[in-house]
Amino acid sequence: MKVTKSEFVISAVGPDQYPVDALPEIALAGRSNVGKSSLINRMLSRKNLARTSSTPGKTQQLNYYRANDDLYLVDFPGYGYAKVSKTQRAAFGEMIERYLLNREELKLVLLVVDLRHPPSKDDIIMYDWLQYYDRDVCVVATKADKIPRSRWSKHIKMVKETLGFRPHHSMVMFSSESGLGKDELWSIIQSYTNYGLEADEANEGDEDDTFSIEKGQE
Repeated sequence: MKVTKSEFVISAVGPDQYPVDALPEIALAGRSNVGKSSLINRMLSRKNLARTSSTPGKTQQLNYYRANDDLYLVDFPGYGYAKVSKTQRAAFGEMIERYLLNREELKLVLLVVDLRHPPSKDDIIMYDWLQYYDRDVCVVATKADKIPRSRWSKHIKMVKETLGFRPHHSMVMFSSESGLGKDELWSIIQSYTNYGLEADEANEGDEDDTFSIEKGQE
């Protein structure tokens, strides 16, 4: 999918600050330094829209990024960083839980993990929590460019086995550096939001369709 317009909208800490335009929302959850900001920038074709930080745990709100005036990517605070106080972690947990349980606009959660390593205890807890509350999930395994192609299948198997991956969920191998998995992830997002479907149908066969999605990986 071609993103022609993207912007940061708001950092929200509660429902009174969430956007009220009823656009579908795709949330990103993952530990600190897993690459969520870089993923957002790659997905939205912007270099520095979502700022990466040298201080893990710095993000303390739900950061809303709007794509083409049609949907939001919502970045959660990173979890699992030891220097964040217990009080802060508790506040983050309450904010995220309230959002995940009650936000009607939420269509899909992207659980972002590092393909190089087994998912952490916090990753497993988040995945099990989302499964328990029947939230739709796509696991996004980032930093694939850091691993030789010959080892990709081994690491995907490691991620799935560690998480206890359910086959009805989706998984995408991703690289913010090369763009690997970008088109596949947009295709999955479209399937949960119906984003761009009307444009696809109206312009079927038109290679210049702004909202077309190429199947497969870059």
